[in-house]
Amino acid sequence: MTMIRDGADGACAPADDRHDHAAVAAVFRALADPARLTIVHALADGELRVTDLVTRVGLAQSTTSAHLAVLRESGLVSPRAQGRATFYRLTTSALLALVDRAEELLDDGLHAVVHTHEGGAP
Repeated sequence: MTMIRDGADGACAPADDRHDHAAVAAVFRALADPARLTIVHALADGELRVTDLVTRVGLAQSTTSAHLAVLRESGLVSPRAQGRATFYRLTTSALLALVDRAEELLDDGLHAVVHTHEGGAP
């Protein structure tokens, strides 16, 4: 159970289960890399072998596997072994909805804010 400080005396109290901010932050950390988002988009149409993802993402097999490990550890993708190949799939379609909503934020003007911070001065 997640605990939060209630602010009055600094004591911890149980967090509302609907607002497990640590878990939500872990999901966002797992998605906080362009290569991992590319993998998520590649898996949108269904499961793919690691070798197919290597081709789509354009990274080395070891790098792609490392990104898949982050996504797998956060519960966003799951593997399925078939012979010597491993296929990956998204664990929920809600992940695509989340990424789509983030892209809507960019369309609504957040894009300028992101680029302002990346480049230093506006």
